Amino acid sequence: MAAASSSDSEGDRAESEASSKWLDAHYDPMANIHTFSACLVLADLHGDGEYKLAVGDLGPSGRQPCLKVLKGPTVLAESALPALPAAAAAFLMGQHEPRTPALALASGPCVYVYKNLRPYFKFSLPQLPPNPLEQDLWNQAKEDQIDHLTLKEMLEGIREKAEVPLSVQSLRFLQLELSEMEAFVNQHKSKPIKRQAVITTMTTLKKNMADEDAMSCLVLGTENKELLVLDPEAFTILAKMSLPGVPVFLEVSGQFDVAFRLAAACRNGNIYILRRDCKRPKYCIELSTQPVGLVLAHKVLVVGSTQDNLHGFTHKGKRLWTVHMPAAILTMNLLEQRSRGLQAVMAGLANGEVRIYHDKALLNVIRTPDAVTSLCFGRYGREDNTLIVTTRAMHRTFQTDLYLLRLRAARAYVRALESSLNPVSATAREPLKLHAVVQGLGPTFKLTLHLQNTSTARPILGLLVCFLYNEVLYALPRAFFKVPLLVPGLNYPLETFVESLSDKGISDIIKVQPAQACGK
Repeated sequence: MAAASSSDSEGDRAESEASSKWLDAHYDPMANIHTFSACLVLADLHGDGEYKLAVGDLGPSGRQPCLKVLKGPTVLAESALPALPAAAAAFLMGQHEPRTPALALASGPCVYVYKNLRPYFKFSLPQLPPNPLEQDLWNQAKEDQIDHLTLKEMLEGIREKAEVPLSVQSLRFLQLELSEMEAFVNQHKSKPIKRQAVITTMTTLKKNMADEDAMSCLVLGTENKELLVLDPEAFTILAKMSLPGVPVFLEVSGQFDVAFRLAAACRNGNIYILRRDCKRPKYCIELSTQPVGLVLAHKVLVVGSTQDNLHGFTHKGKRLWTVHMPAAILTMNLLEQRSRGLQAVMAGLANGEVRIYHDKALLNVIRTPDAVTSLCFGRYGREDNTLIVTTRAMHRTFQTDLYLLRLRAARAYVRALESSLNPVSATAREPLKLHAVVQGLGPTFKLTLHLQNTSTARPILGLLVCFLYNEVLYALPRAFFKVPLLVPGLNYPLETFVESLSDKGISDIIKVQPAQACGK
């Protein structure tokens, strides 16, 4: 799923590729990846010069979130996550050799750190003090001074008016049906009330040197309107800053030990600028709409808005320029070519375009088959300047192909019935029932044959199973194999593998023919 421009016809496509600045390296419409730009990172995770793609995958419909690591077009590793990922980043934890970057993945209230694709450390956000009124209500419930209905009524009043949010325990309680509330209170009333913040965004900040291979601190934005800077070795909190809103996008420049600037775009529609030794923002950029992306390019803060505009600002909040987009902005990221000293802004649009800007000058337009959901630019494998794009169409295409596969299987079954390819023997001389099961999405399938002797008392001995198939389309380890003694009434599973040789999706019938072996 690497970048390239596309067009409607083959002739236009050839002409487009000839004049394009990009080469189509790989396209996978069935990648089944659900993510956004903040959860994509390219890094040399093994220190072998081979850059991998780490993906914080939300999973289908926000279920089954996981971390995927891709090498080229294949998934190298995959591990489940306990909560939805918020951001991913690669960073160096120290100066010792080998200088292999670690992978950090923010998920829920935790940052999971991996080294050599193995779990290394888990940082958890410090717990927050609970709402005192909420604490008092649960204490009363513990002493049986109030029932579950009174507790529900009082907690709903706190949720509507209190500045301190309720704990997860109280929120879960309020979501229950009335019939379930009493049991929930009896189970949880003795447990302490815990209030935990979650991570909303994450980035990296150089510790004390600006070199590309210098160690970096993790900078976290949290749901309780705070920014935390973590030590890269001990994972202690080096600095804590407060914001008037919940941060959703972060951009940093400088070094933590020397001087740095930090820009945070928040849900309240403002962008706040902070500097070293500032506990609160120094400057504020007020937007008329919600931000959908934030990128720092050549000391210019480029902000995407829900009004389909790109805005350029200085760090002091002065607006430099505005560019209107032809469609809604869905994602943004930085394109940086260090060899040329180029920093540009990539904007992924709902109409399938990826627009690349240097300040307000349009450098390039890449067209994709569907709305762009994430962008990532950098070194992939051993190739510099690789652009990775994911679109909404990928999952839809995967589902469509799965439905087509099921439809073709149903049609093949009907054809088999109509052509008398019956799995049950029609004569008493061959009392045999055969049932086949195919597993897998290809190109290698597992074929399991279930044989059953349908006679009442006579066993079957010396039976062979032969496969008749198009050798241009399929390959099997063996064209036939011997069947053991078949006792009446028992089911005998026999397994083999089928490899599809066609890269164009062409399929054909594989006939299974039982035959009696000749005696010696």
